[in-house]
Amino acid sequence: MSNTVVRRIIQSSFAPAAIGPYSQAVLVDKTLYISGQLGLDTQTGSLVPGGVEAEAKKALDNMGHILEAAGISYKNVVKTTVLLADIGDFGKVNEIYRQYFTENFPARAAYQVAALPRAGRVEIEAVAVVGTIEEQ
Repeated sequence: MSNTVVRRIIQSSFAPAAIGPYSQAVLVDKTLYISGQLGLDTQTGSLVPGGVEAEAKKALDNMGHILEAAGISYKNVVKTTVLLADIGDFGKVNEIYRQYFTENFPARAAYQVAALPRAGRVEIEAVAVVGTIEEQ
């Protein structure tokens, strides 16, 4: 009996490259750990203009590219963490978030933090499972 666990780095050229010594995502067995996504434009490496709503949309779009690179979708996401520069933006981010997660919502935590990289307003990380999801 082998205790070997396969670890594979997942990355998408459609999502911003890591801005530090980390991977966009790591797949271990059937669990995908997605690093925090900011509202960064892949082409420019800069935050998208338009405030927290635009940043949240872009962060979730970037996450979608990573999910796609792993062969799954938002429906496979089981947990997210939302980091906000201002907890007062919670409602605005929720409105965007609801456009991506429409049913059987993942578990989630949301926090206000002192600062985010690149002076971002929102960062979203996720854990997803790879495989066919059977809802009960």
